[in-house]
This record gives sequence, C-alpha cells and structure tokens, in this order.
Amino acid sequence: MSGPSPAVRIVVADDHLVVRTGFAALLDTQPDFTVVATACDGAQAVRVCRELSPDVVLMDVRMPVMDGIEATRRLAGSAEAGPRVLILTTFDLDEYVYDALRAGASGFLLKDVTAERLFDAVRVIAAGEALLAPAVTRRLIGEFARLHARPGARDTAVLAALTPRETQVLRLVAEGLSNPEIAGRLTVTEETVKTHVSRVLNKLGLRDRTQAVIAAYETGLVVPGSRAPGRPAGAPPA
Repeated sequence: MSGPSPAVRIVVADDHLVVRTGFAALLDTQPDFTVVATACDGAQAVRVCRELSPDVVLMDVRMPVMDGIEATRRLAGSAEAGPRVLILTTFDLDEYVYDALRAGASGFLLKDVTAERLFDAVRVIAAGEALLAPAVTRRLIGEFARLHARPGARDTAVLAALTPRETQVLRLVAEGLSNPEIAGRLTVTEETVKTHVSRVLNKLGLRDRTQAVIAAYETGLVVPGSRAPGRPAGAPPA
C-alpha cells in the first residue's frame, strides 16, 4: 500500500513582510503544505526556487529589484521544469496580471482571498491544473485578451497541428468550460476530454490550460468577449 503523498513545497514571494509572513504562516497550517522559503523580491524568488525546487510559488507582481512578471518568465522559461506560479494581486483588474499569465503563470488570486480559497488554489495549481474555473477569472482573462492580445500575435499556423476535435476542445477550454462541461457538450467521457487537452498542450508546447487560453486568444481562435453558447454572460460555472 502506498504511503501519503509528499507535501506540496511552496515559496511565498512578496516585498511586504507582513504579507509574506502571513501567507506563509497560513499555508503552514495545512498538513499537506510545506513553506520551504520566502522571498522579498523577484530576483530572490528566482534564486530560492532554483535552489529548492518548490512545487508552487505565490508571486506578488510589484516588487523591487525584479518584478513578479520577469521572475515568472525566468522560472517558467527555464530548461528544467520550474514551479507553477500563482500570482497574488491587490486589484482584480490589475493591468499586469495578463502579462504574468503570458509569462507562464498558472493562475492568480486576490490578496484578500479567504483561507479556504487560498488552500484550494494551491492544491489545484500543484496538481497541474490551471486556476481558471471561477467566473470572475474567465471575465478577467477575456478583458485582458480584449485589451492586449491581437489575433496573429502568435503564429496561427500552429493550430494546423491540431485535429478538428482538438481545435474544438481548445476553443471550449478558452471559453472557460471545465472538463465535465466539455464532455457534456461533446457527448464524450471526461477521460476523453482529458486526453484531448493533454494532446493540445503537447502539440502546442504549452504548460497548462492557462497557456492554452492565451494561445487561443492570440491566434484568434477565440474572439475576446466570446463565451460558450447557452450560458448567460457572467454566469458561474456549472
């Protein structure tokens, strides 16, 4: 019989002492989490992550020496598989969050998040999923895409590598549907959807669903502001 899963190793990066120590103390209350280090700026975050190889980094955006976007880019773009980055932001329409997602972040949270939502988010990110389920996140991704992404910013030829079904799945992922919702829409099993999503990520060289959403917007596959048919604007996920 296999033993318990190893604890999720976490680094907290924020230039405010109270914030980073507070998040670290909160995360350490969970038996399946271990905060291995904290960092006061992006450069220190990159150093400790390369030394300690954590699973997840809680990354502030605005920090001295090196901001969270550049730190995320360096960690996500390293030759070795880096940690998954969860961006912490004060404002839900922070202009930098989209740039952080493009740099390789797997999701973001507001700093006034509840403890339970924080714990859930870290577990989702650590499991290799993207933090894109909440309806507010879908709206924000769409807004960032409308403001920043331009069809053609990413070579549309990359989509030629996908089968028609994979392209359809990518479009639904980008519209904010979960795997069970996609399975219901396409009348296939959830495992089949997972297989399609995995193949899309592999073919396009993407880390996770967040990057798939960005790619869908940047290639023009999904038009900013579009949504899955049959769901009212702003409606929460089923």
